[in-house]
Amino acid sequence: MKDFDGKIALVTGTTGIGLATARRLAAGGAAIIACGIDRAANAAMRAELESSGAEALVTAVDVSVPDQVRDAVAAGVERFGGLDVIVNSAAIHPYGTATSTDFDTWNQAMSVNVGSIYLTAHFGIPEMIRRGGGAIVNVASVQGFACQQNVVAYATTKGAIHTLTRSLALDYARSGIRVNSVSPGSIRSPILEKAARGENGTDADVEAAYRRFGEAHPIGRIGEPEEVADLIAFLCSSKAGFCTGADYKIDGGLTAGIGVK
Repeated sequence: MKDFDGKIALVTGTTGIGLATARRLAAGGAAIIACGIDRAANAAMRAELESSGAEALVTAVDVSVPDQVRDAVAAGVERFGGLDVIVNSAAIHPYGTATSTDFDTWNQAMSVNVGSIYLTAHFGIPEMIRRGGGAIVNVASVQGFACQQNVVAYATTKGAIHTLTRSLALDYARSGIRVNSVSPGSIRSPILEKAARGENGTDADVEAAYRRFGEAHPIGRIGEPEEVADLIAFLCSSKAGFCTGADYKIDGGLTAGIGVK
C-alpha cells in the first residue's frame, strides 16, 4: 500500500517546491488539487500528473483571492470526495527595504504568502474535520529566522508563517489536524533563479550563481525541490503523527553557524 492511498491533497503553487510536492504525494497515491496562477505551469503539471496515472485537478487560482480559493476547495471536494492534506507552497519574493517597497507590493506579499494560508485553512479545515482530521504543511523559509538585507516584505511574511503555523496547530489539534512548517535554505526553484539572475537579468550565469549560493551552506550546495517534498510528505504522513506546531529546517546547515570566521 502506498503512503497516501485514498488521500486527497491540496497543493498551492505549481512550480518549484509545489510541483515537486504534488509529484511526491501523487506517487504515494494521493489525488491532487493544485492551485497556481501560472497557466503554463498549471498545464505542464496537469499533463505530467495525468500521464503518470494520478488523479489531478489543476486550476488557475490567485491564492490571495478568497472566492477563488473557496471555489478551488469546493471543486476538489466535489470531484474527489473530501480533503486530507494541505500544502501551502505558493509565494512571491519581492525585493526592497521599508522605504523602497511600495504599499501595494507589501500588501501583495502579505496576501499571497500569508493570506493564502489563512484562506486554505478557512475553507479547507472544515472539510478536513469531516474526514476526521488531516495534515497541513506551510512552506516558510530560513529568512523567517535570519534574513538578508533588502527583503523586508518577504522575510516578514516568512516569520509570520511560523506564528500562523503554531496558532493553527493549537486551534485544531483536538480536531485531529496537525500543522507544521518547513523552512528551506536555498532551493533550486523559480524564486532562486530570479535571485540568481539579479541585475544581470536573462544573461546571468544561473548555475554559477547557484554554486556561489551553495558555498554559503555548510553542505556546500543548494537544495533540490524533491528533498523538500520528501520532508513535506513525511510531515503529511501517519509517520509524523506526533508532530504538530513545529518548524523543520531543511537548509544544508545554513542557520547552524554565525558566519564569522
